[in-house]
Amino acid sequence: MTSNRDTKPDAEHSLAARLAHYLDEAFEVPGTNWTFGIDPLLGLVPVVGDTAGMLLSLVVLAEARARGVRWPVIAKMLGVITLDWLVGSIPILGDAFDFWYKPNMRNLRLLEEELARREGDKQP
Repeated sequence: MTSNRDTKPDAEHSLAARLAHYLDEAFEVPGTNWTFGIDPLLGLVPVVGDTAGMLLSLVVLAEARARGVRWPVIAKMLGVITLDWLVGSIPILGDAFDFWYKPNMRNLRLLEEELARREGDKQP
């Protein structure tokens, strides 16, 4: 998956955007476009690290719920978090999956798409 540079944190972005960035894209491998965050690094600590990453991922979900995102989108976001936690718990495979899957950025995009859809519904 390619990096979405539009979601880099700044003063105008939400907590969810900043957290998703730090968890999934905070660092770039020099000479490449490959990014990763602290989530896959947490995953290197068996069970505890994956659970800590999952709990941090729930912040993005909580912001979506607080903004009134529809339940089908919330369910999809929860599925992304659950898949990341389950696969991330598998030694070696899970660590590689964490670097590639970027669940927080996926959920941030779902949140932003839902908010944009809702904004579009308000247009006359």
